[in-house]
Amino acid sequence: MTKPRGFEFWRSTLKGARYVVAPMVDQSELAWRLLSRRHGAELCYTPMLHAQVFVRDANYRRENLYSEVNQEDRPLIAQFCANDPEVFIQAALLAQDYCDAIDLNLGCPQMIAKRGHYGVFLQDEWDLLEKMIKLADEKLAVPITCKIRVFPEIEKTVKYAKMLEKAGCQLLTVHGRTKDQKGALTGIASWKHIKAVREAVNIPVFANGNIQHLSDVQRCMEETGVQGVMSAEGNLHNPALFEGCSPPVWEMAEEYLEVVEKHPPCSLSYVRAHIFKLWHHTLQIHQDLREELAKAKNVAGVAEVNRQLKQRCQEEMAKDESEWTRTDLPFPHWICQPYVRPPPKDPNTENGQKAPETKAVSVKRALEDSDGSNDSLSKNKQKKKARNPNKNFCPELKPKYIKCEQCGNPKGNKCVFSLCRGCCKRKAFKEVADCPGHGLRFKTKALKQCNSDTGGGHFHCSP
Repeated sequence: MTKPRGFEFWRSTLKGARYVVAPMVDQSELAWRLLSRRHGAELCYTPMLHAQVFVRDANYRRENLYSEVNQEDRPLIAQFCANDPEVFIQAALLAQDYCDAIDLNLGCPQMIAKRGHYGVFLQDEWDLLEKMIKLADEKLAVPITCKIRVFPEIEKTVKYAKMLEKAGCQLLTVHGRTKDQKGALTGIASWKHIKAVREAVNIPVFANGNIQHLSDVQRCMEETGVQGVMSAEGNLHNPALFEGCSPPVWEMAEEYLEVVEKHPPCSLSYVRAHIFKLWHHTLQIHQDLREELAKAKNVAGVAEVNRQLKQRCQEEMAKDESEWTRTDLPFPHWICQPYVRPPPKDPNTENGQKAPETKAVSVKRALEDSDGSNDSLSKNKQKKKARNPNKNFCPELKPKYIKCEQCGNPKGNKCVFSLCRGCCKRKAFKEVADCPGHGLRFKTKALKQCNSDTGGGHFHCSP
């Protein structure tokens, strides 16, 4: 059977989805996807999955995809980060029966992506990306899609998008920010870049960036001509965004906690993070409950903090409006609404006033290994050194870890197989051997079992 392609894929498999929940690490899990679908989302992505870990770790596959199969959770696209074509295809083949498409993450700008060499840090390696997409298009039974960030130049962004389309990409999500637009420098996403891509390619395009209300969704689709709009931060602060309403926070929080209880297991860290996001504005006022939420040991503890927040907000609502807590928010703090990042500070201003001009003086940075004094360390490292005076910050003096022969992780210094603990445990179990360095006693336990089976006699038993 031929798999659907391009607009046919979008119309039939994805049912013409316009309202899309973004792939979010540790945040777009099953419970949150189901909640979002109840409130208008038409398509969801899994959290970003690491292709290499997905291939080698059965527990990772089960916990992050296989155990989350739910008929209400379709259509669904599974997203992977990868930089090796073969590994990417292996992971995608293991996942394709549990989703409607495979997405390659080419947009993550975080430092962990830079270290792992994936996400947006692959956007200049066009030959590699072309090979990965082409191979996926040939080998997979489901379509391959991509999520990208833009280049500063519109022309280069369009050329990039057309290269991915030619390689076999069947749907493209364009985040209208560059690689450097993140954190305090996030800024405004460029819908001009997205519009240029949409006009240049012949596959469906989703827009991502600047989406805080349903009105933003409609305006984005009108201005760019895209088929759908993806939301991340906006959805986390208001899962009813695609319905065009802003309910009281406790309604969304209570409904989410009900879904979590109905569809276990869900990591407590995910649950806590979602409640923090939903109650973000109120927790700026009730700092004591912020601490209680951080200390919650289970879902029941999180639900109790949510109940107390609800009670305090309802008590405030019962007062005269003139007595409500004053904020700069468009709605009262207990209403679901977006968090707007403050713009980056102008280095030439101070307390709103223009700073006096000073002549730049060139100062040589002290060598890190010159004397080991605090003056040569960053403020962050100085704080760490204050907590742990014996910690070594000189790269040349740090111990060089020897890699495990099988997976590349640091090997155990006393491992008899010269492997990391995980690989050692598998090998020792398979060969019924001991590894004192990792505290593994498979052979010893087997021999004890044999002795107990023979009544403690001195009989040879081959495990």
